[in-house]
Amino acid sequence: MNFVTPPALEPGDRVAVIAPSSGGARNAPHVFELALERLHTAFDLEPVVYPTARQSDDFLSAHPRARAADIHAAFRDPDISGVFATIGGADQLRVLRHLDPTVLREHPTRFYGMSDNTNLSLLLWNAGIVSYSGAQLMNELAVPGELPAYTECYCRRAFFDESLGELEPAAEWTDEPSTWWTNPDELRTPPAYEPNPGWDWRGGDGRVTGRVWGGCRAIVEWHLATDRYLPAPGALDGAILALETAEELPSPTDVAGTLMCLGERGLLERFAAVVVGRAPGRSFLEEPPREERAQYRSRVRDAITEQVERYNPAAPIVLGLDWGHTTPIAPLPIGAPLTVDTAAESLTVDG
Repeated sequence: MNFVTPPALEPGDRVAVIAPSSGGARNAPHVFELALERLHTAFDLEPVVYPTARQSDDFLSAHPRARAADIHAAFRDPDISGVFATIGGADQLRVLRHLDPTVLREHPTRFYGMSDNTNLSLLLWNAGIVSYSGAQLMNELAVPGELPAYTECYCRRAFFDESLGELEPAAEWTDEPSTWWTNPDELRTPPAYEPNPGWDWRGGDGRVTGRVWGGCRAIVEWHLATDRYLPAPGALDGAILALETAEELPSPTDVAGTLMCLGERGLLERFAAVVVGRAPGRSFLEEPPREERAQYRSRVRDAITEQVERYNPAAPIVLGLDWGHTTPIAPLPIGAPLTVDTAAESLTVDG
């Protein structure tokens, strides 16, 4: 497959703001407005709010065609240089049947979204278009307090550069739940951060390069279950599997099950390496003590390692990336070549 990385944005460009998943802007308008402000003030981009962006959850759930129409319109518009998702959700899979991959391929545009928006990223992968798992507006760009320097640095690269280049671990991170969604006053107060222990390198030996495939673990599992949007198995030969877990805090057994299904399907063995975002250890519903959160993340890492070593023992595994459902983040380009160098313990996005 011939992949294309859509043209980079330039300062002053117009970018589309759409809701291809759920209606977070209607639920938390103060967070949405902060995200629009940051696009404009931090990155000098001009957000263009499309019809779905401010719709309710009920409307968006009832109208998957409307969400697809905004995606088509944003990609087709020659004055739009990038497309930003407001937030994730739980049913974007229903939108994919209404999308025409030929339209997206004919108008390659940089798309930014994560979590449920993994559905669209995987569809774009099938069309040979690189997209960005990250820089989602309301939960990644509208962080309370100041926008983290790490997030700003890597988002700037994802917006304006041809390549993300070498990735580095963040100095600190947080998985503190987003209580500012229901309390606008909390937008002034940054979450509490803790030191980052760095990435966890396991298995493998040497240097491999492959195109990134994957995203949010739950969505990858949906695609395994529906078997409607998976690429041909051979297309994954030598690719890099990327997975991250959402804030629902899946059990280590459930996470292992996803990898087992990839293995039993004969897919896990095809990947040249596996990279994993840091697992959040708390959510809106659960706030275990810090020690228990660390133990949970350790069990998730071990569960992933066990399955990869069972089905693909030669593959290097890198865990704890600053990507996914924790803060700060580096948007990971789905479909771009990623080099994993175990000797140097380095990750480099080459395109």
